[in-house]
Amino acid sequence: MEKLLAFQTQEDNLTVQYDVITDTKLSFDDMSHLDSTQLLIKVDNLIDTNQQEIDRLNQEIYRLTNHADGLDYTIAVASGVICGLIDSFFVGEFSLTEGRDWGTEKVNSFVKSVAKKQGYKGDSLEGAVKFMENKYPIAADSATSIFGGGRQHHLRDFSHHPTPIGLLFSLLTQFTGKVYGTDTLGAFLVTNVPDTSLIGTNLPTKLSLGIVSWVFHMISDIAGSSGAIAAGSFGTGLPGPFVSMLKELSATPFFNHSKNCNNFSVWVSKLFNGTLLSERDSNGKLIRESVRNFDLRAEIGVAYELGKQAIPIVVNECIVRSFYFIRRIISEFKNNEINSFNDVINKINWGTTLPFNNRTIARMITISTGVFVAIDMADAAIRAAAESKGNYAAFAKTMLLRINFVGIGRFAIAISTDLYMGAKKEHLRNKRIELYSEKLLLHNVKFSILQKDMWIEAQNTEEAIALMEKAANSSIISIGESIQNIVEELHTIRDNKTIEKLNPKVQSNLLDILKYGE
Repeated sequence: MEKLLAFQTQEDNLTVQYDVITDTKLSFDDMSHLDSTQLLIKVDNLIDTNQQEIDRLNQEIYRLTNHADGLDYTIAVASGVICGLIDSFFVGEFSLTEGRDWGTEKVNSFVKSVAKKQGYKGDSLEGAVKFMENKYPIAADSATSIFGGGRQHHLRDFSHHPTPIGLLFSLLTQFTGKVYGTDTLGAFLVTNVPDTSLIGTNLPTKLSLGIVSWVFHMISDIAGSSGAIAAGSFGTGLPGPFVSMLKELSATPFFNHSKNCNNFSVWVSKLFNGTLLSERDSNGKLIRESVRNFDLRAEIGVAYELGKQAIPIVVNECIVRSFYFIRRIISEFKNNEINSFNDVINKINWGTTLPFNNRTIARMITISTGVFVAIDMADAAIRAAAESKGNYAAFAKTMLLRINFVGIGRFAIAISTDLYMGAKKEHLRNKRIELYSEKLLLHNVKFSILQKDMWIEAQNTEEAIALMEKAANSSIISIGESIQNIVEELHTIRDNKTIEKLNPKVQSNLLDILKYGE
């Protein structure tokens, strides 16, 4: 138990002291110097603050509570079914080949466009790449043979990664005269630059060669080398951000100290040079025509294919959220008398109509995406079974290509959001219970302050009655003494013959009066 509030008041000989204790989190400042009126004002302010926090929690708990009804659930299920059909008939299977072809087309167009802006006058991709290679060389290219030759140095030399990490290593090369990357097994490798002619001699040239030349050289390398293009090959382009990250991770101490370090590094290399995902004949030999490097062009193609898969997900979001908004706004118009634009602004509770950041819409999205994923998985399984004809390996591959991974990701996010809101709601409910306990405590404190004043007034009343009793007793004694004195004086009068002579029967009359008074 913790002492929260202590105060005392002393009136004459009466001292009233209160110690308020509780196990809640409520705390008070020292109030011993305040009188009753000030104490009441202070406690009333605490009660108001407590109520404001309770009101805020009530609004937040309402937002985190699922208010969906049967109609909401019906629309969510229907939206999931519709988008599942869109995915089945219009999106189709994931095609890395089509994605890479699309990515290659976009990259080639981009490289030629940049080369022309830099002064290239031709129209061929080979000429554009050769022009950029000659105009913007970098020092790390002189270490090509050290980092695996033409097929691997773009992956193993970190300054050839088109990422912020690649830019950092490009600058390090300029300021240290060394090239950084990995060896064949993935161990971190640092070597001197063989040709230092492209190392800047002062700060401006180092920055220019390390940043400007690096950027334009990366643009030329993403389409492959000019020699490979002239030979009719895709060429070895640059690794994309994903593969670059994997290769950089393979050189970290965690992987270097792992027994599987070599396997991981080799796996990344095979992924980049295309042998990992290529097709093989019945004897297990590589089909050369199927080899496609998983470089930046392939990663762009993957993004394109995932973008196609995202179409039904976006449609689902639009259907569910639009229905939620329209239904809630109609309800607001029905429940409020809307006669003017000002009524629309002031009377409608827009917080309950917006289809974002509340438990109801989170639950509807969870249901709709769940239905979508179920239909997508069923469709993928049926099509894979029909195409594989009992071949389990073909079944697994076909089904994997038919699955909408964007939908699975969105479903996982929806479930996580729903569960998070539920957990947060329970936390806020517990906090609200604490606030209600504190509110009750505050009212008890207020009652105690008022009770203290009552006891002080009762003590003052008791003292007044005692004083009155004392005065009454003193008065009775005085009256008795006065009567006794009168009787004594009357006896004196009786003994006085002169008075009797002058006033006949005066003594007997006075005695009669006194007897009557008794």
